[in-house]
Amino acid sequence: MIEITRQAIDPQPVTASVRRDSNGAVVTFLGVTRRHSMGKAVLYLEYEAYEPMALKELAKIGREVGSRWGLQDVAIVHRVGRLEIEDVSLVVAVASPHRREAFEACQYVVDRIKETVPIWKKEVFEDGAVWVGCQSHEPSGAGARSAEDRPVPASQASGD
Repeated sequence: MIEITRQAIDPQPVTASVRRDSNGAVVTFLGVTRRHSMGKAVLYLEYEAYEPMALKELAKIGREVGSRWGLQDVAIVHRVGRLEIEDVSLVVAVASPHRREAFEACQYVVDRIKETVPIWKKEVFEDGAVWVGCQSHEPSGAGARSAEDRPVPASQASGD
C-alpha cells in the first residue's frame, strides 16, 4: 500500500495491510502535526506534493526496504492539503519476522521520505508561514514565490 491522500488517514487499515502470519513484528509510525515549531505556535499545516514523482519515490523506498532487509510488507500513506493540529500526516507500517528489522526499516522509510520524496509542508503561524521540505525539489509554482516563502532545507528546519 503506497498512497497520497487528501482524506484523514486511519492508521488501522494501513497497519492491517502488512500483517501476515509469517510476521512476528509490526511497527507503525504516525507523523502527527504538532502545536509548536521553531519556538512558535503553529495554527495549521499545508502539505503539497508532486504526486506522480512522490508515488514513484515512495515505491522506490519500499523496494529499498525489500533489498536491504528482505521485507516486502511495507505500507506508506501520506496526506496532503490542510491539516489541523494533531491530524495524522503520515503512516508508515512495516512488518517482519523479528522486531529489530521492523524498527530499523520503519525508521529508514521515514528518514528516506524526508530526504527524497517531493512532499513539502508549510507551517502557518500567526505572524507568517514557512515552507519546510525536501532539499532537492521545490513545490509546484515555487518559482513564483518570494525567496522567503520557498522551502527551507530540512537541515535548517526544526526537526520532527
